[in-house]
Amino acid sequence: MRKLIITLAVTTLTLSGCGYNTFQTNDEQVKASWSEVVNQYQRRADLVPNLVNTVKGEANFEQSTLTKVIEARSKATSIQATPELVNDPAAFQKFQAAQGELTGALSRLMAVSENYPNLRANQGFRDLSAQLEGTENRITVARNRYIKSVQDYNVTVRTFPSNLTAMVFSYKEKPNFTVDNEKEISKPPVVGFDTTPAPSNGSASGAAR
Repeated sequence: MRKLIITLAVTTLTLSGCGYNTFQTNDEQVKASWSEVVNQYQRRADLVPNLVNTVKGEANFEQSTLTKVIEARSKATSIQATPELVNDPAAFQKFQAAQGELTGALSRLMAVSENYPNLRANQGFRDLSAQLEGTENRITVARNRYIKSVQDYNVTVRTFPSNLTAMVFSYKEKPNFTVDNEKEISKPPVVGFDTTPAPSNGSASGAAR
């Protein structure tokens, strides 16, 4: 019995010294951070139908812009953002590409809406725009927290002696948002209005980009 106790004590100290406990802590932090990212993306997706319906009420609004928003939302919500997704680089990249596409489509919609004074004056649209802006800010905060938690986890995977524990227990680096990815997602859409919008029922008609 004494030998067993000593063996367990040595094993515990060894695992602790080699970063096993740190892996558990960091992994839980990654999961929590990822859950918050997903929650904020879902919050944004839930706003889109009401936003689209409000914009549909504006006469002659650029339909291609609305279509892209609808299609991008459909693509983004079709991907199951499970906790396991953060361990699959290909799935993670696909998820982020879909969310980036929705970000771009929404950015263009908001930019084009500037060409419609009646729409901008609509209280419902203004409320939804404020909610969308707030959600985008929360997404940024959640993503930054996730980036930090994954960085901490990946450092543990790579550094000695915890890298030995990583090999023994098959812990691998997790995919993360890259700097280029961040720049691309946050890039505002290029919108050009080459023609003067013709008034229609008191509102302007947007020109195609």
